[in-house]
Amino acid sequence: MPIHTTPFPILKNHDWDGGEWTVPDEDLLAKWIAWVAVGQSYHVAQILHSVGAAPQATNDDAIREAVQLLTQFGASPDHRDGWMFQVMSWLATNRRTPGALTAAPHMIHAEKGLDGLEIILDAAGDVIAAVISEDKATINPRKMVYEKVWPEFKEFEAGAGVSRMTQTATGILAVAQHPKPSEAVKKIVWKATRRYRISITTTRNSHASRKSLFKGFSDVAPGTNERRRGEIFLKKDMRTWMASLAAKAIVHAKAMSTT
Repeated sequence: MPIHTTPFPILKNHDWDGGEWTVPDEDLLAKWIAWVAVGQSYHVAQILHSVGAAPQATNDDAIREAVQLLTQFGASPDHRDGWMFQVMSWLATNRRTPGALTAAPHMIHAEKGLDGLEIILDAAGDVIAAVISEDKATINPRKMVYEKVWPEFKEFEAGAGVSRMTQTATGILAVAQHPKPSEAVKKIVWKATRRYRISITTTRNSHASRKSLFKGFSDVAPGTNERRRGEIFLKKDMRTWMASLAAKAIVHAKAMSTT
């Protein structure tokens, strides 16, 4: 598997749960990112736990658009790296929760305010939680959390985003072949079911650094620990690593068979 998540130790007075990502196979990760980039996220989700799975055939236009997604435009790689990191976050969620009902990764570089959404159902098929994800590939994680992520979570906690989440949740349930996706979503009391997950790059991983990084999470999203999840990806030179990953993914995309 291209991504593993190791849970953080459960410590006294901890007010969030989470874990650290590791990438045991960079080439496989690049390959799956390429598949997502050509529009095959549903196929990737199906074969996530299979060994030796192959991509479906695609076409030259899809490959060209995939290369655009994986290419840095302008002086900053932020948008390209951010998109790849969202794909990594989606893979990590599906790896941690097999069969997770998640929104497919965006197919554009920037989609403000709702990087990911996971729907959690009870045994009767009713929605019991909607997990809002923010995924940030950054060289300044503390600044990103305090200046960008917490304000966005506060907006959602205050009631923002209902129409977007309703539309996204309905689509997720429809793809999952829920018998009555629209009715299931109508039953949601959005404010009561919201949970939050932040995934972010960092150069440090200690109890003290995590405590500092996620300080204020319970103020932004009060309640039980299950409402708050923090995940980190440890990289000393994140931009260089992302550039290498993108280059590998482009090679895989260009090598895909066409119809």
